[in-house]
Amino acid sequence: MANFGGRVIDADGPTNPFGRFTLAAFVAAVVVILLFMSVTTIGPGEVGVITLFGRVTDEVLYSGLHFVSPLKRVHEISVRTQSVKESASVPSSEGLVINLDTSLVFHVRPEQSSALFREIGPHYIEIIVEPTLRSAIREATASHSANTLYSSAREEVASQIREHLNMELGKRGIEVEQILLRDIQLPATLRASIESKQQAEQESLAMSFKLQKERQEAERKRIEAQGIRDFQQTVSQGISQQLLEWKGIEATENLAKSPNTKIVVIGNSKNGLPLILGQ
Repeated sequence: MANFGGRVIDADGPTNPFGRFTLAAFVAAVVVILLFMSVTTIGPGEVGVITLFGRVTDEVLYSGLHFVSPLKRVHEISVRTQSVKESASVPSSEGLVINLDTSLVFHVRPEQSSALFREIGPHYIEIIVEPTLRSAIREATASHSANTLYSSAREEVASQIREHLNMELGKRGIEVEQILLRDIQLPATLRASIESKQQAEQESLAMSFKLQKERQEAERKRIEAQGIRDFQQTVSQGISQQLLEWKGIEATENLAKSPNTKIVVIGNSKNGLPLILGQ
C-alpha cells in the first residue's frame, strides 16, 4: 500500500473483472482463428500439395479433412481422368499434309503430384502435355504413308503415339490411359484416288469369289456325272443274257398264277418265253 498526497493506492488489490474477460475473449478468438486457418478440406478426385515459405514439400494430402500449419499453403491438383483434344496438320512419309484430330486421355499419379507441381507448376497441361502430344503425333505420322494412315495403320499410329507419350510424360507423373484418333482428313484428290482403289479391290475380290463358286459348281457337276456313269457301267456289267431269261421265266410263272390270266401261248423259239395274247 502506498500513500501519495493523502491518497492510498492498494497495488495488491483485486484486478478489474472486465479486463480479465476481455483478455480471455481475445485469447479464445486467436485460438479459434488459428484452428480455422489450420483446417483444410481436400475434395474428391484431388490431392493437396503443400508449400512452406515458397518451398514445395514432399507431403501429399488426399481427399478428406486435414489439419495443416497456418504457415503452410495447400495447392489442390486434380487426379481425375482428364482429356486433351488436339487438331494438327501433320506430314505423311511422302510429304502430304494430313489433318488429324486426336484425343489424349490421362490422369496425374497422386504420389508424384508434388514433383509435378515443383518441376512444372499448376499449368502442366499447357506447358508439357499439349506440346508433347503434338510432337508425338508428328513423329508417328511421318513414318507412314497417307494411304496406310487412311486405311490400315490407324491402330499402329495410335500405339506409337501412346508409347512416345508414356516415355515422356510418365517420368513427370502423368499416366496415359488412351489415345483416340477421332478423324483423319486427306487431300480431296488423294482421298478420291484411295476410295477408287479400294472399290476396285472390292470388285476384284467379289469377282474372284464368284469365279471360285462357279468352279466349285462345275466340279460338283463333274463328280455327279462321273458317279452316274460309274453306276450305269456297274449295272450293265452285272446284267447277262441268262439273268434276263431267268427274270422272264419268273415273270411268266407269276402271270400263269394270276387269276386274271386267260390265254398263254408259247412262242418265240429263240428264248422260249411265253407270249400273252389275251386275258
